[in-house]
Formats: sequence, C-alpha cells, structure tokens
Amino acid sequence: MSPYTLIIMITSLILGTSLTLLSNHWLLAWMGLEINTLAIIPLLSHSNLPRATESAIKYFLTQATASMIVMFAVIYNAWMTNQWSLLHISNSHASVLMTLALATKLGLAPFHFWVPEVTQGVPLFSGMILLTWQKIGPTSLMYQISPSLNMKILISLAILSTILGGWGGLNQTQLRKILAYSSIAHMGWMTIIILINPTMTILNLSIYIIATLTLFLSLNFASITKIKSISNLWNKSTPLTIIIFLTLLSLGGLPPLTGFLPKWLVLQELAANNNMLMATVMALSALLNLFFYMRIIYATTLTTFPTSNNSKLQWSYPQTKTSNIIPAMSIISSLLLPLSPMFIILP
Repeated sequence: MSPYTLIIMITSLILGTSLTLLSNHWLLAWMGLEINTLAIIPLLSHSNLPRATESAIKYFLTQATASMIVMFAVIYNAWMTNQWSLLHISNSHASVLMTLALATKLGLAPFHFWVPEVTQGVPLFSGMILLTWQKIGPTSLMYQISPSLNMKILISLAILSTILGGWGGLNQTQLRKILAYSSIAHMGWMTIIILINPTMTILNLSIYIIATLTLFLSLNFASITKIKSISNLWNKSTPLTIIIFLTLLSLGGLPPLTGFLPKWLVLQELAANNNMLMATVMALSALLNLFFYMRIIYATTLTTFPTSNNSKLQWSYPQTKTSNIIPAMSIISSLLLPLSPMFIILP
C-alpha cells in the first residue's frame, strides 16, 4: 500500500472515531461509524490475498447490516419521539434494536461469528486496528446511551460473550483467532458493568486496548502467527518472550498485573449491587480465558518445537522493524496495579 494511501486511511479512521465521540446528533454519530467502516476496508484487503479479500467482504457486510439496524432504530425513535439527540432513546423497540446493532458491531455473542474469521484472514497490523481502535466508536455510543439500553438483553449478551469467548479459544492454534476470542470475552466484561458503572467500562476498554496493542506489536515484530512458531522465540529474542509472557498473563487477569485491575473492580461492583450469581459466572468464565493464555505461555517458555536442525540457536539477522514503543507499552500493560486506589475512587 502506498504511504499516501495509508495516511489517508489512518486519518479517516481517526476522523470517523472522533466524529462519533464528539457528536450529540444521531446522524453525525452514524456518519462517524460509516467513515470508520469504509476506511478500514482497504487496510484489511491491501495484501491482495483471497483470504484477506474474503475477510474484508465479511467485515463490510456485517458492519453494513449493523449500521442499517442502527439507522432504522434512530429513525423509528425520531418518528415516535421527535428527537434526534443522542441521549433520547425512550422507545422500547428502538432501544432493543440499538442494543442488538451495537452488539453486532462490537462482536458480542451470539453476533460474534465474524470476529475470528475476519481477524484470522488479515495481516497482524490490520487485525490490531480491528480489535482495538474499531471498538472505541461503538463502545462510546453504548456508554452514552447506556441508561436507555435494554438491560436484560445486554446482560444476557455479556454473560454469553464471556463464556463463548473463553470456550471458543480453547482448541485454537492460530494466535490471531485466540486474540479474537479474547476480544469477544473482554467485550462481555465491558458490557456487563456498563449499566451499573459506565466508568468501569472505559477503564476496562483502555487497559484491554493497551494490552492488546502490546501483544500485537510484539507478534508483528517477531513475525509470529502460530503457537508452534512462538516456541522458537526464546532463542531469537528473550526480552520479547518475557514481554509476551507478561502481557498474556495480564490479559488473563492474573494478579499482580494490570489486567487483574478491571476484572477485580467489575466483580466488586457486581457484588456490591447484590449480583453474586452474575459475579460468580463471570469469574468462572475468566478461568477459560486464562487457560488458553497459559497454553501459549507453556509453548513460549517451557517447550521447544521439534526441528530437524540440531542447533537450537538460530542465526541472528539484522532487525528492520522498529520496537521503540513496545517496552513502554509492556510496562503500562503489566505494572499499573499499584495505581488501583486512584481508579477505585472514580465515580
């Protein structure tokens, strides 16, 4: 892809997300989502491989359908209430449709089937944008209209997402699919708390994006897409192996790493609101995610993939990819738990 084309696409992504974040009118918010969708299509299919083109088409059809439902819900709500403001969704039918449309855009179960397939078919850089930046717009809309959304549907989708997100990643060998199922599970954690404490959703999303960015940048730096390839990484770059190790544990929510903070706060909020059964189900579903993260860690640190070469050490070639941001991102994604008192006092 031409550098000029890449700059235009990245600028359009930033513009679309900013438009959705800053708008108070449903038409402007919808336009922002559409600019986002159209801008990422060339990034998904720029490799010109059949699998990448197929993934781009799947993504476009899914997002176009969700956008159509969003617009239908907005028009129906405006027809019934004569309101185009973002904060006025008082019609119950429009609220249900909006909940389902945003769930489809975020990849919540049972509307999650496009997420693993699209992520697996695109390059690591495109998958990174898909699982991080593209979550900001729909999450911001859900955050702003959370009092108007259908609570029963939202809670059902959230619990189903955490369970299926953990269950689906158990038997995967492709790292991009594992990260896609991880994204589905984390979206469930963000959605379950948005009706009780929306600030926790923003905190959860921020930590998820930082940890996922760190992991994708590390995998892209090492050019690794499979679990069997990661087993040889320790003799190529031991520091990078340690970074991947810590980031995976953080994504799994293991203390004392950063990823434990949002899960701890979400469970605390659920327990404080007398939702003990829900908190128990969420905590048990987190074990599924931790299990397939531990599979990758086991392959990374404790095994060596069988090879015909008798020498375990490989020839070191000059690295052309930059890694300046990876150390800082790894520190943020792993060592922020001591700052938890600051987040606990958030309203």
